Amino acid sequence: MDGLCLANDQPNGWIDQDGSIPKPAWYVIHARSQCEAKVESALQRQGLEIFLPRITVRSRRKDRRLFLQVPLFSSYLFVRTALEPWTSYEIIKLPWVVRLVGVNGCPGKVPQEQVDSIKAIVASERPYAPWPYLRQGRQVRIMEGPLAGTVGTILRRRENKQRLVVAVELFQRSVAVELEDEAVEPWF
Repeated sequence: MDGLCLANDQPNGWIDQDGSIPKPAWYVIHARSQCEAKVESALQRQGLEIFLPRITVRSRRKDRRLFLQVPLFSSYLFVRTALEPWTSYEIIKLPWVVRLVGVNGCPGKVPQEQVDSIKAIVASERPYAPWPYLRQGRQVRIMEGPLAGTVGTILRRRENKQRLVVAVELFQRSVAVELEDEAVEPWF
């Protein structure tokens, strides 16, 4: 997994594992439960690019029916930055942030295709929902329709319906969207 790690010979700087200076990439922030919007607002005020995918759900209150916008991946949001020590510190010092998601203390990068695919699903008019994380399955790319270019795993449900699942491996969450007749091709 590529990400940033503290360099042994440079205690005050982070470098990519290949030894280069970090370039902007997407990372995952693990926030406290129901604090995702606070983290989003605070980091946007700092000028960082934040992506907090949301889904509309029906309120569970008995006295009235409301539709609420809630995070698609509860407690997780994406940030795009060249992750340097001061940037990392500015993120993790927020009281609502638990950590930057990664392995062995090194924040892990999320591939641009996965973030773009989730953005396309959220922006589409198709119904979508969180989905159990999938480890296996055939990766495909949609060639036509409003989700053209989206990369994910196709699941066959019914004769005329297909479901595309986009999985983010770093924090093991997925989102699913129903497809009609879009053409798909294998993606490697």
